[in-house]
Amino acid sequence: MNLNNSVFDSKRGHRLRTKIEGRVVNLFVSICAFITLVVTFAIIWNLLQQSIGFFSQVSIIEFFTEKRWSPILIPKSFGIAPLVAGTFLVTVISSFVAVPVGLAVAIYLAEYAPETVRKILRPVLEVLAGIPTVVYGYFALTFVTPLLKIVFPEMIIFNALSAGLVMGIMIIPFVSSLTEDALISVPNSLRQASYALGATRFETSIKVVVPAALSGIVAAFILGLSRAIGETMLVTIAAGATPKLTFNPIESIQTMTAYIVQLALGEAANGSIEYQSIYAVGILLFVITFSMNTLGHWIVKRWRNVY
Repeated sequence: MNLNNSVFDSKRGHRLRTKIEGRVVNLFVSICAFITLVVTFAIIWNLLQQSIGFFSQVSIIEFFTEKRWSPILIPKSFGIAPLVAGTFLVTVISSFVAVPVGLAVAIYLAEYAPETVRKILRPVLEVLAGIPTVVYGYFALTFVTPLLKIVFPEMIIFNALSAGLVMGIMIIPFVSSLTEDALISVPNSLRQASYALGATRFETSIKVVVPAALSGIVAAFILGLSRAIGETMLVTIAAGATPKLTFNPIESIQTMTAYIVQLALGEAANGSIEYQSIYAVGILLFVITFSMNTLGHWIVKRWRNVY
């Protein structure tokens, strides 16, 4: 009887301990989630507070329709179009590198590479992802640009093309990692069914696995490009500081992030319209990246259980 009571007390104590541990863990993760929400809303509030001061002096219509950005030089002009054009020009160029190469690397790792090769390639990709962006910037400026000048002699040292190409290299690990996860998540039964019908490994990979994982692949591309849009140091060093409404990749341009860095390191007085323009650009950048991230997560969630 005493033995039974001892076993019962031991089980009850174990259940009580497990219950307390569960509550502690739940409280901890809830606090962490709450902190992230508070930080996010604090950032949004700070951006809005400063942006309201800017838009009280500059018409929002002028902000989005004017084609000249010159917040410091007289006559001042606050048309965001040149910065948006420069940002998307570099992002589009980077997509021509990151999307096909990232997809090819992911297909190889998920469908072809033996385990020994995966153990080598994955750390290499992680090294690429871990290189500081300032290093990529100087790599574009001192190595890629001189090579491009052989093909385009009229190219100046600061240009969108070299910045975009190197940015594409920089986000390849991000795109390939997410794409590989999407490919691996495809049920193996689809592959076996394809092989049973006489398809080759290449046909199975391209015509069965990739379409089945298309939602995850598209989401990886969107998240990778949103990462490129928010990149700062690479474009600040390699693309230049000339806010110009152009789609010529061999010209110097300025992105939204590069402008924020340029003015933040300058002598703009706190509370001045030049200082507040940083937050106006920042909130637009926040909206763009947040929208792209939301779209990527929505695509993954919407089509997660299709196959």
